[in-house]
Amino acid sequence: MTLNQIKQAFQKHQIDKVKIGGFDIDGILRGKYVSREKFLSAAESGLGFCDVIFGWDSADALYDQTVVTGWRTGYPDANARIDLSTFRVLPWEPNTAFFLLDFHRPDGKPLAVSPRHVLRRVIERAKRMGYTPRAAIEYEYWFFHEDSHSARAKRFCNLTPMTPGMFGYSVLRASVHSDLAHAILDSMRALGVEIEGHHTETGPGVYETAIRVDEAMSAADKAALFKTTVKVLAQKRGLMVTFMAKWNPRLPGSSGHIHQSLMDRQGRTNLFYGGVNHGPDGMSPVMRQYLSGQLALMPEFAVMFLPTINSYKRTAPGTRSWAPVNVTWGVDNRTTALRAILTGPKTTRVEHRLPGADANPYLALAASLASGLQGIQQRLKLPPPVSDAYSVSEAAPLPRTLQEATRLFANSRAARDWFGDEFVDFYTMTRNWEVQQFERAVTDWELERYFESI
Repeated sequence: MTLNQIKQAFQKHQIDKVKIGGFDIDGILRGKYVSREKFLSAAESGLGFCDVIFGWDSADALYDQTVVTGWRTGYPDANARIDLSTFRVLPWEPNTAFFLLDFHRPDGKPLAVSPRHVLRRVIERAKRMGYTPRAAIEYEYWFFHEDSHSARAKRFCNLTPMTPGMFGYSVLRASVHSDLAHAILDSMRALGVEIEGHHTETGPGVYETAIRVDEAMSAADKAALFKTTVKVLAQKRGLMVTFMAKWNPRLPGSSGHIHQSLMDRQGRTNLFYGGVNHGPDGMSPVMRQYLSGQLALMPEFAVMFLPTINSYKRTAPGTRSWAPVNVTWGVDNRTTALRAILTGPKTTRVEHRLPGADANPYLALAASLASGLQGIQQRLKLPPPVSDAYSVSEAAPLPRTLQEATRLFANSRAARDWFGDEFVDFYTMTRNWEVQQFERAVTDWELERYFESI
């Protein structure tokens, strides 16, 4: 949209307040309100936004050191440029518009550690190769009859789920709580985020929502906004929602699966579909190489799919938990890390099942695309599919901890090629910081196990 079109839209919707924001390294939306006048003055040249959002962790604890900002620089402003194409009217706030930000250095160059820029860098490289990436992300997440005060008072233990027991695809439960379902569906549609499917999953208070496919950047924007919107809608109704990868050891984890395909330069033809000329499965050579690259780089890029200490509880081997436990692929197979969905010219695609709901969608999609594109560049050969990934002993393992995944990422030449040294060094620092915070913690498990008996 042009600025004149934005002004016309402001008049139509009687906009007098604007909310602007950008996503930090953990996928958390950081932003603020500005007046209509401030927005219009900043719409073309940008505005100052403290770069501390890339200098602290998800709990606002300042990193000891960072290649981006810190006490040594005085936490100056980054230049935040408003992406006018992301204009939305907030359905739960009257007369209020919303826009996403892109962050730049004082010299005008994009801030290399900004997740949106990391994804844009990969998309631009894909386009130079002649491809238009498309994607759709689906999430699993859990509702509780708690608020931010009660959950903390309980130390996040013995929380009350919105509904009890295991009841996947329940029309009964979804109907009883239809007010919440309709709030999510209607609010997301108002934000330009079309939902393809929404249903209960198996577990107390858990839902799954699939977002409609779009070009890659829009798909990531919509996924990131979806997570924030669901949290807002829940808390406005006296509920709390979590996108943690594994909040309970006895229940399934929460995924953030990425469906993806490559279209031609014009965005018209699905290049993953090969038709009968490429064997009974219809997979094109491009799709085979794409899958091969994703398999080859999955361990090195795992930290972008599994970004927290908790992420690795969801992918722990030894149980059939609906989550990947090794580097595998299969045709329409939900035990594998990659699921090839071969359903015709328009819908043939790859489902990357490794990302958890806790992953930053920009980084997870960037890693997924980059690894697949590298497979195409190197013309990698696809190994045979597996039928049951949980019983395959010879499959390559995934990293078992955040520390191991971070080490693989830091030493990855492919990561530095696709994402740049500055991002790799910064992201490595943030994940090592996360490990250090955990290593200092004394957990409930340790207290229960050792307090009396040792």
